[in-house]
Amino acid sequence: MPVAPTPVLKNVEKDAFRVLVTGFGPFAHYKDNPSWLAVQPLHNKILTFDCPVVPATANEDVVMDGTDESEAISETTPRQIHITTCKIPTTYEAVLSVVPLFHARPPVLPESQDPNYPNLPPHEDGFDLCLHVGVAGRGPLRVERVGHKKGYNMKDASGKLAPIVPVSISTEESGPAAGASDPIPPSEVQRAEMERLGYDPFGRLEDPVDGGDIPTRGLGKGYEAFDDEIHTDIDALKLVHFLKETGFEDIYTSMDAGHYLCDYIYYCSLAEAKRANRNEVGKNTKVLFLHCPPVNQPHSTQEVSDAIMKTVTWICTGLQSGEALSTVAGHVSN
Repeated sequence: MPVAPTPVLKNVEKDAFRVLVTGFGPFAHYKDNPSWLAVQPLHNKILTFDCPVVPATANEDVVMDGTDESEAISETTPRQIHITTCKIPTTYEAVLSVVPLFHARPPVLPESQDPNYPNLPPHEDGFDLCLHVGVAGRGPLRVERVGHKKGYNMKDASGKLAPIVPVSISTEESGPAAGASDPIPPSEVQRAEMERLGYDPFGRLEDPVDGGDIPTRGLGKGYEAFDDEIHTDIDALKLVHFLKETGFEDIYTSMDAGHYLCDYIYYCSLAEAKRANRNEVGKNTKVLFLHCPPVNQPHSTQEVSDAIMKTVTWICTGLQSGEALSTVAGHVSN
């Protein structure tokens, strides 16, 4: 029986940024999901960037140790970014099972099914960044700006639906029965993605039962305190501007992640990060979602991997300097 390689964190410095990058597993006609093809090569990879040396201070006065001030400020030192990857089954159940554990302290990762990519011991304080990647239709990369709690009427790769989300009391009094809503036609993004995957645009939507209403589905139990939409606090517009400046021009931001598994994992991760951050345990984890096209439609797997590494480096550089955050953030009611 072959022995799996021992998971080793090679040459990872204590102050390295810890980043988790996820891709999805097989579904529909994708035996190898394009998102995982781009993410997998980054496993156990170390990136570096130069950060300014911060002079020591005493009583708010800079201690120059005999050096010229301009020289001290211009000095930089390399800082590491360590990437861990994880493949997520394309099901609602898998998302609800594994994503909360990403934000635990210490994080817990599902057992790797590939002996060439064994699990790595995560840092006990958690990840600085969770970057989720999924496949969308042909065209540019999309940086998603918001995750949605409800409206998941499409069946996953196992043919199952998302949990029913109870409606509020006010909605029950003025609208349909609890846990139900009027049928909602698929959005343009949903329709395009289903057509791309070879599905009848309505074939993977839940049908009304006995002429009744379609239940409202999404993230229910445990997510009652979170708003219907959660925005990432990473400035997606600045990120896209940076990527365009560095040569990756075929990218834009989006406010609709599709109300399918990509949107589902995004909202779940954003909510769990807020839960952990609110409880003041460990790091203040940032979350972002990136949609990639199918392979060579038009970008190669290597091009997507490169874009992911640039994205991770830009975000961690911003975390170092405090400039990667936007003023828009989701709200958690108490």
